Amino acid sequence: MTQIWNIARKELSDGLRNRWLLAISLLFAVLAVGIAWLGAAASGQLGFTSIPATIASLASLATFLVPLIALLLAYDAVVGEDEGGTLMLLLTYPLGRGQLLLGKFVGHGLILALATLIGFGCAALAIAVLVKDVELGLLVWAFGRFMLSSTLLGWVFLAMAYVLSSKVTEKSSAAGLALGVWFAFVLVFDLALLALLVLSQGKFSPDLLPWLLLLNPADVYRLINLSGFADSGTAAGVMALGGDLPIGGWWLWLCLLLWVGVPLLLAYGVILRRPT
Repeated sequence: MTQIWNIARKELSDGLRNRWLLAISLLFAVLAVGIAWLGAAASGQLGFTSIPATIASLASLATFLVPLIALLLAYDAVVGEDEGGTLMLLLTYPLGRGQLLLGKFVGHGLILALATLIGFGCAALAIAVLVKDVELGLLVWAFGRFMLSSTLLGWVFLAMAYVLSSKVTEKSSAAGLALGVWFAFVLVFDLALLALLVLSQGKFSPDLLPWLLLLNPADVYRLINLSGFADSGTAAGVMALGGDLPIGGWWLWLCLLLWVGVPLLLAYGVILRRPT
């Protein structure tokens, strides 16, 4: 455990020194506050609208931002050490490859978790202070769930980044693959499901289609944040299919946790076979 924490502390220290934590926190805080007060500007309404509408808008934004930030944080976690000549040096110490991987995951995971807590927490605090008659219990519950699920979503893409970084031999290749992963899960997957619906003219199995959403961690994340509110009108596009899933919210959380664990185990297997 000492070796894992030493690696994690180094990554956390690097994140503080490189202003990653500060930059991500400020980005989340500014965008969250802006969405809370200006999210309904397109409909001619300024100011805070409601907690469900704010969470739905923030979840849509975080679906794009959090995976990208996680991939940028970790795409060079292994291949960068290799290109810099420090990977071989690290492995001369009493440090296993699994410990190195887990230490980096803990360090990067803490950076994402702290940035999410600080950034979105500031937005929740601003709403609590500035909005009259806001339901504090609902606000804490909704933002707590949102921040926890956002952190888990970031950890999913951290683990994916480690798979890529452990597999390739050049940072440029890892960066290109990381962008491809982001593009596939955040943009292409839902478009492919919509195309499947259109091309099949609605004849594709209606029982199977909602389950396909679980194959994308970004969709699982959105389902978690859209569920639990009485106002179901916030679900649009393929997200409307989530209402047909015969599972409760806890199963969605378990699915998101599996999306963290499986890529991390895959990354462990890949880094064990990586030549030094």
